[in-house]
Amino acid sequence: MVYELFIGDYAYSSWSLRGWLLFRQLGIAPRIHLVDFNKTGVAEQLDSIAPARTVPAMRAPDGTIVWDSLAMAEELHSRHPDAGLWPNDPGARGLGRSLAAEMHSGFTALRGECPMNLRTAYRDVTLSDATRTDIARIETIWSLARNRYADQGPWLLGQYSIADIAFAPVAARFAGYDVALSDTAQRYVDTHLADPWFRQWRTMGLTTGDTLPWYAKPFETKAWPGPAPLTATPVDAGPAVNAHCPFTGGTPSYFLEMDGRIYGFENRICRDETALDPEAWPAFMALTTSS
Repeated sequence: MVYELFIGDYAYSSWSLRGWLLFRQLGIAPRIHLVDFNKTGVAEQLDSIAPARTVPAMRAPDGTIVWDSLAMAEELHSRHPDAGLWPNDPGARGLGRSLAAEMHSGFTALRGECPMNLRTAYRDVTLSDATRTDIARIETIWSLARNRYADQGPWLLGQYSIADIAFAPVAARFAGYDVALSDTAQRYVDTHLADPWFRQWRTMGLTTGDTLPWYAKPFETKAWPGPAPLTATPVDAGPAVNAHCPFTGGTPSYFLEMDGRIYGFENRICRDETALDPEAWPAFMALTTSS
């Protein structure tokens, strides 16, 4: 058996992003089940894994059902203790757990006023005092961690961990709602925005599912503030420089052009996700340097 991961809409489900990032860090590819946010009754769509009633949720290879992203994180750490979900150092691990738990249980004003929306970004956003209080607290605890572990890497505890997975949707919120931050906090947000895993999730959010109007806010929009993607354009036909899809290994039937060369993919989703942000996909970028 394999792990099964039940997630919501890529563009809007902040907790689902956390669940997906856990498996990316583990290097495990779960079987994905998408819950349709256009339908009512998330719990009803999860009836096969009751008593789970929210996303993300997972079914482990032994059949154990675990729901709630923090419970999933700790259970996966217990099952894969050497995978780097938490650092070995007790001090770093204790701080990381405190950070993740505070994110998990708090910041309700920010989460309510600024729902994650990876399909757009806003400028000149007016925020409530309660949300600004949440933002100030987040900056405080981020600065504490970054000042302590800056010499060990760009993430909260230096190396990537569950603490960063917990705050990935917060980075998306800060980017999407034009939040002015300290230099330390902005560098940390930029680290998320440039991360290939985050960029992969966002391309999936742009190519899968519908734009859901109830997430829209009455502000002027702007370009997404992450790294500018390389220019790649879908085209109707080959021949492609590659004989096999870089993701599935299958025969190319869909194509894109980048830097004057045509590359092939087995299916439209692989092609369209790559076209949106080629550098998000290392397997494709490796193809561009070897073909």
